[in-house]
Amino acid sequence: MIITDSLLDFFLETRSHTEAICEPLEIEDYVVQPVVDVSPPKWHLGHTTWFFEEFILKPHAANYTEFNADFSFVFNSYYETVGKRVVRSDRGNLSRPSVKKVYEYRNYVTEGIKKLFSETQNDELNALLEIGIHHEKQHQELLLTDIKYILGNNPLLPKYSNSFKDHPIESHQQDWISIASGNYEIGHNSTDFCYDNELGRHKVYLHSYEISNKLVTNGEFLEFIEEGGYQRFNIWHAEGWDWVNQHKVSAPLYWHNVDGTWYHYTANGLQKIDDSVPVTHISYFEAFAYAQWKGHRLPTEFEWEVAQGFFPWGKRWEWTESAYLPYPNFQKAEGALGEYNGKFMVNQKVLRGGSVATPSKHTRHTYRNFFHPQLRWQFTGIRLAK
Repeated sequence: MIITDSLLDFFLETRSHTEAICEPLEIEDYVVQPVVDVSPPKWHLGHTTWFFEEFILKPHAANYTEFNADFSFVFNSYYETVGKRVVRSDRGNLSRPSVKKVYEYRNYVTEGIKKLFSETQNDELNALLEIGIHHEKQHQELLLTDIKYILGNNPLLPKYSNSFKDHPIESHQQDWISIASGNYEIGHNSTDFCYDNELGRHKVYLHSYEISNKLVTNGEFLEFIEEGGYQRFNIWHAEGWDWVNQHKVSAPLYWHNVDGTWYHYTANGLQKIDDSVPVTHISYFEAFAYAQWKGHRLPTEFEWEVAQGFFPWGKRWEWTESAYLPYPNFQKAEGALGEYNGKFMVNQKVLRGGSVATPSKHTRHTYRNFFHPQLRWQFTGIRLAK
């Protein structure tokens, strides 16, 4: 790999886009953390900056002066190799450093990267810069969904932005795509960037199946609600049924029934439910129960990957029936970057595709996202199989 201006431009474009996502925020929005799974926007700004400082500038830039020695403790996420860090649930208590100081930190590290890559060119640095860029793109998606959760749990339900549309429409007619039984190759197979959990290309045998060319819509999911889907224990996993009852779940996240009319909170504020829009913000538990209610099922991640060329995707992260497990011959990288994916391969479900919050030049048909089955603050949806 040879350093090119385009890689540095990609870095600068990514850094700029993160800050553009935060532009509509008020200063008070930057530090809010309503639940443990949601990080304050200020923390995302600092953490994505720390990643470049910790893994590129500190070990590779000659005579580099760390911006602030406390920031590794503040902005480390889960890298045990690097050292101690703020407990995740305490990120919302970080009134200091200030937002202004975090933006100064971002500028300091961005300038440091520009200087380093103007002086030094080698494959190791290029690979680190590339993964750092995609790491920040992952956080751009998290940043958007976290902002929506923060504002969507504000009693005033304030609008985030007119420009970010989180309710796209699939206008084509629903149809079933038939896939023949046979052996199929799964996994990343090009020189383009991918994460380590996509590697280990291998063959799987699939029985013949059919998969929908369209995501389940709000209108279709509303029928599930109206026909008592959240009250029928026999279509839920036992753990899902416990979750429904413990948390009194009766609709997707952000849905509100106001005097008999369904509304949902969107990035554009509170709006009436549009029946034609793909349903979102649902857990794996809800996706599974809906599929059971319809007499169908969720596709496995392998079925999804084999069929993905036959339907449009990328509007919703799509739950699959697959547990998040390593591919054959998976090997974690040495050092801290080896903690990126491998240590999370337990008790999680794979999602495929991408969503309206996924930044450009980031997702691909082999991308494997993963979440615990009860989580639904991401733009998650349903594609049925049978």
